[in-house]
Amino acid sequence: MDLISRSATDALLDLAVQTPSKFSSQKKQEPPVGSEAKTSDDTYSTGILPIQHLKKQVNLTKEIFALEPILDNQFQPASLDLRLGSIAYRVRASFLPGKSATVKQKLEELAMHEMDITNGAVLERGCVYIIPLLEGLALKHRMSAMGNPKSSTGRLDIFTRLITDNGTEFDHVREQYNGMLFAEVSPRTFSILVRKGSRLSQIRIRRGTPPSSDADMRRLQREYQIVNSPIHGDEIRNGVPVSVDVRGDRSGGLIGYKAKNHAGLVDIDKFQHYAISDFWEPVYAPTRSGLVLNPQDFYILASQNDVMIPPTHAAEMIAYDTLVGEFRVHYAGFFDPGFGHPEAGGEGSRAVLEVRSYEVPFVIEHGQVVGRLAYERLTAVPSQLYGAANASYQGQGIRLSKHFK
Repeated sequence: MDLISRSATDALLDLAVQTPSKFSSQKKQEPPVGSEAKTSDDTYSTGILPIQHLKKQVNLTKEIFALEPILDNQFQPASLDLRLGSIAYRVRASFLPGKSATVKQKLEELAMHEMDITNGAVLERGCVYIIPLLEGLALKHRMSAMGNPKSSTGRLDIFTRLITDNGTEFDHVREQYNGMLFAEVSPRTFSILVRKGSRLSQIRIRRGTPPSSDADMRRLQREYQIVNSPIHGDEIRNGVPVSVDVRGDRSGGLIGYKAKNHAGLVDIDKFQHYAISDFWEPVYAPTRSGLVLNPQDFYILASQNDVMIPPTHAAEMIAYDTLVGEFRVHYAGFFDPGFGHPEAGGEGSRAVLEVRSYEVPFVIEHGQVVGRLAYERLTAVPSQLYGAANASYQGQGIRLSKHFK
């Protein structure tokens, strides 16, 4: 029996490729988003869409649609949380469909088995899964999108990327894309329990190609001090440099955490639930020189300086830069407008860094640049800033994911 083509879930995948008009014609699919979704005049014709315009894309233009009603708490100041569908496919290897194939066609070649996750199922560490999402896009001219893991996903070392039909890049949705979205999910450290509706990733919508220059970021640093550190103008290249703290508040103080290699299962939808000591080892400031990163271990560290995202911009941490070392920093790269902003209660917010070294042990020194924040303007100031409504990481120092108490 053909695993994919004759699967009971084939109907779901077939449904997923219907045009959005078929969804919008069914009144029961109308998303119950809040009445506060008023739009404001654009400040710019290009840029990242703020929350009020994302709601317009759901309610009016139908450029964002879903197999189930979109919930109001999925909307963030400049992004939308994406939900897992009811089926997960275990695959032999990660893939990109390429211009000539759909995700469904690639699954017919690479899927090993499928499982119903409606009421919960375990995704094993070290395995790769493809999960159709409940949300889809019907983007218009000049509209494109970018995906990224949610902050809590990155802090659990869950490697998550967005893929699309005929896609040639991870986490990039081409202009005028019309179809469903899919998540590639690969837990690296902890096996996880997920279910239909769980949220591992998020998406931003971009109109046009807004200019994002080093000169603009130098201006932001001068006007807002977006990174609370003296930075010379020539240090801002393809983003504002972010350095790491390996000293802490005092000699020998806590500077982060290292994940235990054989810890238990994490239910992705249980918050403030797990004891830190069951999953993490504390990392203290070294008495000499820098911190040695062991190959393949996963660390949670913090930036040396406070970080701030002004209401007019959103930011993304560059995930990997071979110029600063053989390690990956920050799976979850989206920083919403208002993060670290005093008016949103974010004064003193540092960037939490998810760090994994690769082939060899690597020493990172206090104050070493480990990544860059690339800022991009919004089309308008969002009607809600990060921190205004139950933000999990506003005002953070060293902070694990919200699953731990």
